[in-house]
Amino acid sequence: MEIGSAKLEWVASRMKVINKLVDRYQPESPLKGIRIAVSIHLEAKTGYLALSLAKLGGEVVVTGSNPLSTQDEIVSELRHRGLTVNAQRTHDVDLYKKNLQLTLDSKPNIIIDDGADLTVTIHQERKEILKDLWGVCEETTTGVKRLRALENEKKLMVPAIAVNDAQTKYLFDNRYGTGQSVWDSIMRNTNLNIAEKRVVVAGYGWCGKGVAMRAKGLGARVIVTEVDPIKALEAIMDGFDVMEMKEAAKIGDIFVTTTGDTDVIRKEHFEVMKDGAILSNAGHFDVEVSVKDLESISTSKREARPNITEYEVNGRHLYLIADGRLVNLAAADGHPVEIMDLSFSVQLLSAIKIAKDHKKMENRVYAVPQEIDYEIARTKLELLGIKIDSLTEKQRKYLKSI
Repeated sequence: MEIGSAKLEWVASRMKVINKLVDRYQPESPLKGIRIAVSIHLEAKTGYLALSLAKLGGEVVVTGSNPLSTQDEIVSELRHRGLTVNAQRTHDVDLYKKNLQLTLDSKPNIIIDDGADLTVTIHQERKEILKDLWGVCEETTTGVKRLRALENEKKLMVPAIAVNDAQTKYLFDNRYGTGQSVWDSIMRNTNLNIAEKRVVVAGYGWCGKGVAMRAKGLGARVIVTEVDPIKALEAIMDGFDVMEMKEAAKIGDIFVTTTGDTDVIRKEHFEVMKDGAILSNAGHFDVEVSVKDLESISTSKREARPNITEYEVNGRHLYLIADGRLVNLAAADGHPVEIMDLSFSVQLLSAIKIAKDHKKMENRVYAVPQEIDYEIARTKLELLGIKIDSLTEKQRKYLKSI
């Protein structure tokens, strides 16, 4: 069996929530004839989401949401299975953008986005496509921020559903998915022990919580850096040290950024880091670790291992994984299958909602309806063989009483 086919078959047998939902909705073909553009990190789980959307009748076109996270074997297998795919793994950002444009040429009715590159490209460069576009489902924190920025500037021209903010997404994907997959990537790429290392986690949102929690479980001594006093206090009470990055930079062995912001680790920090420090990013874009600053102060660089670049800075050696792009996807396989089963179930049901209700929706960012969250959670519990209690009529009345 070819590797792309093998990867898809592996996830197909383990994405049981999506399988259940497809079985449930397939008889009504809720996406029949609807053009859907999928722009998510293009590996096996994304491929299976695209195939699932097609089973519900969608005319699916696929591209990647990051030039280095695309897996060419999945591209090949999806094409073999009849989908249109505009993507390839590349360091060429212009080629990545060209593939976005080719995908938009399909004039999608619904976009399933990760990071909002497709959505923003339409609003800035391809406004003629807006007349065909019914709505957008956005996968990640960074993308939702971009959509809300468009909304605040009154420039958002279609309804958008903040898939990232669904409870069955962020409570599991951002925390358990990022937490596990980041360390999977760091360990497989460095082949180093995590126990006894000082790990610096920049940002203590749900992704940062997951990364810090898993680092602690691996025996690391964890330091958190934050700009939000509430999140900093949370980190303290969760048992982690909290300090400014300028101090953490002096003692950290492994750095992981999870903020969604730019220049989180920059020149002033590189200049005080220990020899051998390892740098990685778990935020969507490659801006959190300032590669520009690192290049500007280094006297040489070389490939130390696959996916790891060594920079020499004043006689010290700093190591950057995956060029500062998403460490768990550009240099590994992304989140665990069962985690993405939940996240992509939110995408699937959100796409169905847009297909059914787009004419009644305004041009703003919507929360995922609670009934979608509950349907996914109940389906997962059912598949796990777990039953939960229901409120009695007396209990319902009591909760609504004064």
